[in-house]
Amino acid sequence: MVNSQIVELWTLYSLGVSFTILRTYARVKAVGIRDLRADDYLIWFAVLIYTVQCSLGYNLGAAAHGLANNGMTPEERSSLTHDNPEYAMRVLGSKIQVAGWTSAACLLWTLKFCVTFFYFRLMNGLEKFRMHIYIALGLIGSTFITLLLTIFISCRPFNHYWQINPDPGNVCQAAISIPIVWVMFVTNVVTDAYLVLIPIPMLWQSSLKLIKKLAATLVLSAGVLIIVCATLKSVFVLVDPEQGGQLAAAWGTRETFIAVITTNLPMVFPLLKVWFAPWLPTTNCSTSNKAYKVHGSGFVTIGGGGASASNRSRQAQSTRDVTGNMTFGDNESEEHIVRSSTDVNLQNLQASHGAQNSLEANKIMVSTHVSIKSEDASSDKIAKSFTGV
Repeated sequence: MVNSQIVELWTLYSLGVSFTILRTYARVKAVGIRDLRADDYLIWFAVLIYTVQCSLGYNLGAAAHGLANNGMTPEERSSLTHDNPEYAMRVLGSKIQVAGWTSAACLLWTLKFCVTFFYFRLMNGLEKFRMHIYIALGLIGSTFITLLLTIFISCRPFNHYWQINPDPGNVCQAAISIPIVWVMFVTNVVTDAYLVLIPIPMLWQSSLKLIKKLAATLVLSAGVLIIVCATLKSVFVLVDPEQGGQLAAAWGTRETFIAVITTNLPMVFPLLKVWFAPWLPTTNCSTSNKAYKVHGSGFVTIGGGGASASNRSRQAQSTRDVTGNMTFGDNESEEHIVRSSTDVNLQNLQASHGAQNSLEANKIMVSTHVSIKSEDASSDKIAKSFTGV
């Protein structure tokens, strides 16, 4: 691995970890340590796997010099003796390749679970939308098992993954193994595409302004970049089996970095909006520091907190404030995040109060009709949550 690749590897790693720290800071600032949720902890497990993967990538270049049991002619294989230093490097590199595929799978799928748990928190209380998340959980779990089985079963016996001579065949050359490449590509793209599609249709069916829809879509569709990197990585291996492995490894590093960033982005973006608000046009982006009421359904906003234990109870009637909600567009701080079915017009209440005073003073009964309109605003609940993006 050349020096530039090492610099890129650790630079991306540092940025990814820093962004995760920023995400945790944003979440703690929004809800406190006690109200952190499963995805807030799972993301740090992903960082541990990310550390392992980057260490493997570094050693593939520093110790194995990018070599493995692929890219050799039959003559080169037969002439390479066991006491040759290159033989040891190729064996080590082949083992690192197997471990690299495994760590990449564990990292990417852990991040997918993080996104799924975030969706659970986002749609708390909206059961008809949560079914899509349960499907996502099943899809992610089944594809993860399929990918691991492909890595560990496709090459038999397993030690042929680092066999040099005779040629173990493409299936046992982990760096360019067609079964691994294809299964990784298909499962990765399918799961990422499904995760992107969960909130987007509901967002565009809402009554939000176009600028809000575009901004929220941009943040929530950042996972498309992972699909692009996964595609490029696979193309390099399929087009050039001899040298494509090194390019694929480089794009694999970028893929996992982008996955870490995009998983954290919905939680970090509101904080970045506050920090950069002085430099943003006031006509396009404004910040509301007012508190919003989140009713017993526990519905929350992106970057905000989940419902507390008491709020998660179906019998709980109290509400709590979630501060720091931000919206796009001009001053819209008076907009409700959740439209309660029992909202009563303030003027009507004042009129009713006036009627009582009139009754006492003049002994005249004044009847005021208070109209309460109830409607199913589930889609708007989802849409309003994305104004926190």
